[in-house]
Amino acid sequence: MDEKNINNSDKTIRILLVDDQPIIAEGIRRMLSGESDIELTYTEDPSLAIETAVSIDATIILQDLIMPDADGMTLLRFYKANNETRDIPVIVLSSKEEATTKSEAFSYGASDYLVKLPDEIELIARIRAHAKNFILQKERDSAFYALSQLKKQLEASNKKLQKLSMQDGLTGIANRRHFDDQLDSEIKNAKNNQTPVTLILLDIDFFKFFNDNYGHQLGDECLKEVAGLLEKACFNPQDLAARYGGEEFVVLLPGTTEKDALQVANRFADLLSKANIEHKHSEAADCVTVSIGIATCDKGSNYDAKNLIEDADKALYRAKENGRNRVELASET
Repeated sequence: MDEKNINNSDKTIRILLVDDQPIIAEGIRRMLSGESDIELTYTEDPSLAIETAVSIDATIILQDLIMPDADGMTLLRFYKANNETRDIPVIVLSSKEEATTKSEAFSYGASDYLVKLPDEIELIARIRAHAKNFILQKERDSAFYALSQLKKQLEASNKKLQKLSMQDGLTGIANRRHFDDQLDSEIKNAKNNQTPVTLILLDIDFFKFFNDNYGHQLGDECLKEVAGLLEKACFNPQDLAARYGGEEFVVLLPGTTEKDALQVANRFADLLSKANIEHKHSEAADCVTVSIGIATCDKGSNYDAKNLIEDADKALYRAKENGRNRVELASET
């Protein structure tokens, strides 16, 4: 929609008169001269009609049918074919009184038909009636457009808020709440479809020592980098990496077996090793490492979110007990 039309609250009636006879134009001008809210623009060149109507933001077009350089009926079709003039009411002024001519003019898009020169009172009444309807329609269109834009803005804001509500404020990956919701959903889907669901639970080794010696600012940067690498290790769109709490992270892998989950864990561990984030105060290595526990529920298991988390947590605890910087599988207990 044209911004000019959206923002136009001016109630001035702008009339474009298209007629090859200047004497007619003068007669119309005199009829309208006493109307302070009506502005008349005249062109005797029909080839300039659409351009002029657009430039003056016309409210009404007064259109002759018979002109030496143009067919008035064709010009009516041109108005309707142009996006910027198609809704402007066109009042035909013609010397022809035949009903067939009037009918043809209406079929081509004319809004009204007057035999020229019409009575002054009738002409002004017709102009005002059509102008009122046109201006009201523009105002309705403007209000509808404004509401549609507001709706789009609200939808965008809601999507942004929804996304923010699912994100961890520090790392930018999914937060615990979103993970919990997705876990319940994926457990139900897996149970219905008899497909596996696997959980990777991991903890940064000796992270307290990292914060104590490098400071919380570098600690936050470490968490961000680990989160980014964890997301990078997930290849499938349905995989969800989330911050579970503190220095703990989790990866939800729908439709993934324990064997394939182990590949994800090893891929992440390799990325973390290559990142080589210094941690000289760790008792596991000179760089940041993680301990990982993996648990799966499948056709032979009880599909239960609580049990799956507990199994992954037990495997993670075993990884820590066995020296950290390693992966343990719940199935190997």
